[in-house]
Parts: sequence; structure tokens; C-alpha cells
Amino acid sequence: MSIVLFDNIDRKHLYPLNNACALADLRLGICTAKERWRFLLRETVYVHTEDYLSLLYDAIPAETLCWIDASVLPDKHLADRILSLNENEALADSKGLIAGKKNFDTALFPKDDLLNNFETIYEFENVIRLVHAWDIFELNDKMLRSDFELLTKDRQSQPLPANSQYINPGNIFIEDGASINCAIINASAGPVYIGKNAVIMEGALIRGPFAMCSDAVVKMGAKIYGATTLGPCCVAGGEIKNAVLQGYSNKAHDGYLGDAVIGRWCNLGAGTTNSNIKNTASIVKMWNTVAQDYIEANIKCGVVMGDYSRTAINTSINTGSVIGTCCNIFGEGLLPKYVPDFQWGAKGITRYELEKSLKDIDNWKKMKGQSLSDAEKKVLQYIFETT
Repeated sequence: MSIVLFDNIDRKHLYPLNNACALADLRLGICTAKERWRFLLRETVYVHTEDYLSLLYDAIPAETLCWIDASVLPDKHLADRILSLNENEALADSKGLIAGKKNFDTALFPKDDLLNNFETIYEFENVIRLVHAWDIFELNDKMLRSDFELLTKDRQSQPLPANSQYINPGNIFIEDGASINCAIINASAGPVYIGKNAVIMEGALIRGPFAMCSDAVVKMGAKIYGATTLGPCCVAGGEIKNAVLQGYSNKAHDGYLGDAVIGRWCNLGAGTTNSNIKNTASIVKMWNTVAQDYIEANIKCGVVMGDYSRTAINTSINTGSVIGTCCNIFGEGLLPKYVPDFQWGAKGITRYELEKSLKDIDNWKKMKGQSLSDAEKKVLQYIFETT
């Protein structure tokens, strides 16, 4: 039976990562939610999200399907329990619906009374959900280990190239076409996953847990600490620690990135550095678009950057910063802790012109062999007009 990953009513707390894609496409650990559920359940996966984002996804068939909260982080036990559900049965915890089988009217989503539509409801506690954007880097260690086991179980890694140094090599898995040259990889503290056609250049230093997805690149002399994930086609250089680059983004030069989430199609200019802890070592507050205020996150919080945003060279990013979608960031000194969508510069009120922003994004996409689709343009137009 096919499944539908639906965005719950709290999806806006994940701003700005929720702006240009459904929660099902957010990467945590090695996989996106969509990829992870496909591996676990071996079923076709559909996505239900906000109307303006539905252009990016296939239509959901009008039939009995298994509806799963996209913010839920699964394990095999939960997956097996979901597979055992019959029609009109659901799993729930104190926060609401986890999963249920039903021929649903998609207009019911997202709602807070979904459980009223099921005949039988079973309790299933201790489920972990993504609630805030910073949860992604806080939970990345746990999910890297879980995804590594999921993706590599009963499979054989490609041979480790002899010209590099490995610590605990049994905890390293290399996919077809990956290239490693004169690097040091330490997997004693956690697993290391290297995706198809990924490249690790000379002099790179990597500590697990770490993952780089297909066609990602680690440049010469990079220093990468766990728990870090490089999504597809990302480029990494300089010093990185406990960060998740969603995909197609570049942090290619010197500078520090730590306790951070970088959206898709972003570029951090040479020397860009973020602070991840206050001088007082007190709790960091980060912008929350629902509360329209700063709320407490954790002691270590760097930056959360939305899709299609870019920074100029030597940009200094403040502790606990939130940068919106499609921002072109430049300016002297520390950035403001919150930079709204489509901001041109960091400290003024100038907006990034829509047509220029779309042209610039397409230019960046062409550098990786892609182009901006009509559906993506409409999504960005909606974000621009409603910001």
C-alpha cells in the first residue's frame, strides 16, 4: 500500500526550511524523510503539504493509503507497527496522529482533529518529531547512525583506497564511483558514509559520524567533525562541525560552520564564519516565525539558512541566526540575528527583486547542470508575495 507523508499543523515552526519544500524533503542524518520511509516500508511515497508547494509533488490518488506525519523520525519497530495497521486504524501519541490507513479527503490536511476520522486508535509513545529547525543539527548524530545501519545492512562496501589512512575502517562504507585521495578518516566515534561518485580530496580530515551523499565534494585540507551531513552535490571546505547541508549548496572555502542547517542551493562566500555559542555560555535564542519573537533553543546554536540564500566573502554570522529564503547577504560586522526572506544586503530594508532573484538562482543551478523549473518559480513568487 502506498504511503502519504503529510505536513502537520506545526510545520511553520521549521521556518525557513519549510518555505520552499515539504517536510518530507528535509534531510536529517543521511536521508530525507521521503527517502527514509521508502527504504523502511518499500512502498511508493506521496507528499501532502501546503497548497502552494503541491506543484512540486505528484497528485495523491483517491484510494486507501497509509498517512504518516512527515515530522516523525521512524525506526524499524515503528515501521513494522505501521505495516500491521488495517484500514481505519491509526497510531497516535499525546501529540496526535502518527500514522493511519484510510481513504482520506486531502482537504482534511493539515488539521488538528484527524484522529476523529479513525475507528480504532492505538497508543504508541516515545515518538520523536522534528519541531524546530535547530532539531535537525541536534538530532543529526542519532539519525546518522540509524540511517547508516539502514542503508548498509547486508551490503558490502567498495574497497577503501589504499592511499588514505583509516581508523576503524569497518565503520566506513563507500558507494560505487566514490573517490578518496590522501585523506584521514576516523570512524571510531561514529560511522562514515560516502555516497556514489562523491569525492574526498587530498589532505581532508574527517571524523564520524559523517555522511556525504551522491556527487558531494570535500575539498583539500578540509576539517570536518561529526555529526555532519553533506547532501547531494554539496561542496565542503574549511572547518565544519555538527552541520547539515541539505543539498546542492557550497561551503567551499575557509571559515567555520558549526551547529547549523544550510538549505538547498545556498552559497557561503570565502571566509564566511558563524558563531555557535554566546560568550556567556548561556542559552541561545532563535527567531520563531509563529511566535514572531526569539525563543530559547540550546546552548550551542549557529545558523539556520533557508533555500537559495547566499553570503558575501568574510561574512560574520551571529550566534543563533535565522536567514530566510533567497537572501543575498553582505555588509560589515555581525549580521542581524534574523534576516527575512528576499533580503538584499543584511542591514537595510532593500528587497531582492523577484525577477532578478529568479535569474540569479537559475545561474547558480546551471553551474550544477540544472535549471529553475516553472513550479519552483511559482513557489518562490508565492513566498515573495506573502513575506
